[in-house]
Amino acid sequence: MKRFFALLLTLTFLVSVPVGLADEGMWTFDNPPLKQWKERYNFEPSQEWLDRVRLASPKVSGASGGFVSPNGLIVTNHHVAAGYVSRLSTKERDLMKTGFYAPTQAEELKIPDASVSLLMSYENVTPRVHTAAKSGANDADSAAKRSTEIAAIEKDCVQSTKLRCEVISFYSGGEYWLYRFKNYTDIRLVMAPEEQTAFFGGDFDNFTYPRHDLDFAFLRAYENGQPASTPNYFKWSAKGAQDGEFIVVSGYPGSTARLLTVAQLTYQRDIGNPLQKKVWETRRRALEDYSKLGPEQARQASQGMRSFANSLKRLQGQQDGLLNPRQFAKKVAEEKDLREKLAAKPELEKLYAPAWENIQKANAALAPMANRLAFSNVAASRLATIAQQIHTYHLETAKPNDQRYPEYRDTRLDALKTSLLSPSPIYPELEEAALTHWLTEARNVLGASDPFIKAALGDAEPAEVVRRAVRETKLGDVAARKSLLEGPGTAVAASTDPMIALARRIEPVVRELRLWNERNVVNVETANGTKIAEARFAVYGKSMPPDANSQLRIEYGEVKGYEEDTTLVPYKTTFYGLYDRAMSFGFKPPFDLPQRVLDARTRVDLSTPLNFVYTVDTIGGNSGSPVINREGEIVGLNFDSNLQKLSNRYWYIEAEEGSRAVGVHTAGILEALRKIYDADTLAKELVGE
Repeated sequence: MKRFFALLLTLTFLVSVPVGLADEGMWTFDNPPLKQWKERYNFEPSQEWLDRVRLASPKVSGASGGFVSPNGLIVTNHHVAAGYVSRLSTKERDLMKTGFYAPTQAEELKIPDASVSLLMSYENVTPRVHTAAKSGANDADSAAKRSTEIAAIEKDCVQSTKLRCEVISFYSGGEYWLYRFKNYTDIRLVMAPEEQTAFFGGDFDNFTYPRHDLDFAFLRAYENGQPASTPNYFKWSAKGAQDGEFIVVSGYPGSTARLLTVAQLTYQRDIGNPLQKKVWETRRRALEDYSKLGPEQARQASQGMRSFANSLKRLQGQQDGLLNPRQFAKKVAEEKDLREKLAAKPELEKLYAPAWENIQKANAALAPMANRLAFSNVAASRLATIAQQIHTYHLETAKPNDQRYPEYRDTRLDALKTSLLSPSPIYPELEEAALTHWLTEARNVLGASDPFIKAALGDAEPAEVVRRAVRETKLGDVAARKSLLEGPGTAVAASTDPMIALARRIEPVVRELRLWNERNVVNVETANGTKIAEARFAVYGKSMPPDANSQLRIEYGEVKGYEEDTTLVPYKTTFYGLYDRAMSFGFKPPFDLPQRVLDARTRVDLSTPLNFVYTVDTIGGNSGSPVINREGEIVGLNFDSNLQKLSNRYWYIEAEEGSRAVGVHTAGILEALRKIYDADTLAKELVGE
């Protein structure tokens, strides 16, 4: 073993490649791109600066945000907080339509079951996890031993720190880090503009630039009934981002696939992405049909429709990248370069070369199972998902902690229970429409004789099964859920609730499919992905960041416009552009403006920057990320990217190709707070007055 690691170290120094100067990478805080910052931008932050940025960057609703005052105030995107705003809305009081502002802390609205988390510290536990996994006799045994060790690490951490602890995989299993999080579970809504102002231009303007959106919202974290003390926060820059300025973005990018093999990318291009498109289109159509039944139905379905529209547009851009021969050829060349360097060292070639073939075989086996894995679920219905989770909860918690599904381990049960017992509104008519449509399409795709379809429907029609399950279930009542969750498993096993019965029928099929996928794909890709990661470390060192995985990252670049075809695109837009675009379309949706915004036209300084673009390497999940300058001041809020950037899931798109992230300018947010929303108290808190 010692000889093996010595060989890795030697080869790293022998053949490591120089780091490029592009603004590439979603870097972990344990390995920030200090060399690139110094060489390209003459920026050398202290460890204190980095720690301050990390401790001011909470994860919000699966995306990003930033503390912007010492009193728990959080800024994020409106579209990130939209689920919270909708949760607080009713038919009679639609805050998505009217917006909301609390002039005093006493008027801030507590959001049911909302939480944000903050990465407090981290520790490299790779040797422990790898040592456990390498003692396995095969991939499945290695996976079991790896899982057991991870469970033990997490449990010990929770007991010693009282924080939420999670072991995170990086570099396709090449590294494992223990992350310790502080959770804030009392979150209140402070301010949100109208959705139409935040999402001006709708899907037509989504993933485009120039943009004119006030896509921001403010929340506040509380502890013990008082605003949380947050001494690490981003000071608000009143002037905001400047042309040519060096900037840093901290946030939680969702998922990239830049370290996948060519075989994995080929599967995504030919099978995975087209199938994902079919799934999302199926679920979107159900919501669209339901929304046409009336204004209230449209309100209930609006967030889901917007989410699927956004996902589908992004997916199309990613697929276009995979179908681009020039871009795909870069991945082929990268893999060829790595394998040729390994081939020059016979000992490493013998150790690592089989990994690519093993992954290729796994993806070949995945192809004929893809439809079953994609459609054998009831995720279209919240009620059905709750029933399935309650049933699985009792099956899993009856096992030793280290033998459970990861999401049912002791360290994660509190979050699961909070979700299951959420008082967030459930709309039975929407549930019925969505689940009926989904099971109908699932039967069309899989066939009436498929095991999942037989378990879910038997010989009945989807509408018949779903109508009874939704209309007769008691799971819409939080108390009923709590009784089943906290009661004995025998009560769930004997329950006559039709939604619970549906969950019981499909559970063996879902479990069997999960086991097949883990044994034949996940475990194979993890074991061999680890080997490829080690090979990559041996050749290139850690000169490249790991793929994004919804954990905290730091990214960088500069504020900069770009050329598109034969024209120039400016780095910023202004309120002039907002009103001009609305007028140019005759104020017709989705280019209409709320009356409050229209009335403010004579008060707003129309030359104030509104949105801006920059070269930072971001992706979905970075929504709500603070854009900060050298001094650690927030100068903008990331909320989108342009079309040129969409295929960056698979590779970095050079800034010279027009790839840009899009942000809301802090000067524009201040102007809106003061001149449109009469939110002077909030504005003063931001600037420290």
